[in-house]
Amino acid sequence: MKHTFVIGASQGIGLEFVRQLLNNPEVELVFATYRNKETATGLLNLAAQFPQKLITLSMDITQEDEIEKTIQQIKEQVKELHFVINCVGILHEGDLQPEKSLRQINAQQLLRYFEVNSIGTALLAKHLMPLLRHRSRAIFATISAKIGSIGDNRLGGWYGYRASKAALNMFIRTTAIEYSRRCPKTIVVALHPGTTDTKLSEPFQKNVPPEKLFSTEKTVSQLLTVIHNLVPEHNGEFFSWDGSFLPW
Repeated sequence: MKHTFVIGASQGIGLEFVRQLLNNPEVELVFATYRNKETATGLLNLAAQFPQKLITLSMDITQEDEIEKTIQQIKEQVKELHFVINCVGILHEGDLQPEKSLRQINAQQLLRYFEVNSIGTALLAKHLMPLLRHRSRAIFATISAKIGSIGDNRLGGWYGYRASKAALNMFIRTTAIEYSRRCPKTIVVALHPGTTDTKLSEPFQKNVPPEKLFSTEKTVSQLLTVIHNLVPEHNGEFFSWDGSFLPW
């Protein structure tokens, strides 16, 4: 984990990944993105505390030209990345809310779910390839969700979020196949973090038992353990926070 890259690091799980990576003596550099400066004060404060180790970059994952520009900025400083984690995701914002039934489906809102939750990861995989094509072990991971598992869907509802996460999982699986040929040392995985106490889950925490609502610190610590234990045979798999395999 010499050179690391956290996408969506302004708050929640992404910000906690940055914190824990900064405290890891094996990590030399952390590149981290944010979209809005106004909501990234925690990240920018960390950058002031760790000016030699943390480099913050403004990037909107829905804009391919911004992804390309950001990765070019990273290329100007390092030739390799060893750990990449995409923490960007959307469940609700403004009028965008999880649908309880087909009556609530809205085409524009569905597109927004896919734009943020699915397509961004594929674009990252496309442009990161040169930085992940090297002889050292590397990880390209993205935060997915168990609710995106088709095989595990028994409750229905939440059409846009479920479908966009299922699409994300397919992008990860397909990327893993191509990376096995073009970046053979890189392990590509989807990760389910469990229900974490963040703004994303806050409106839906009421029925979550306290022991199943994780702090960001616990979530990231658990996911880093899963990541540490990954081996090449895990390329293209979908893992839960406890290291167990999840059905597609």
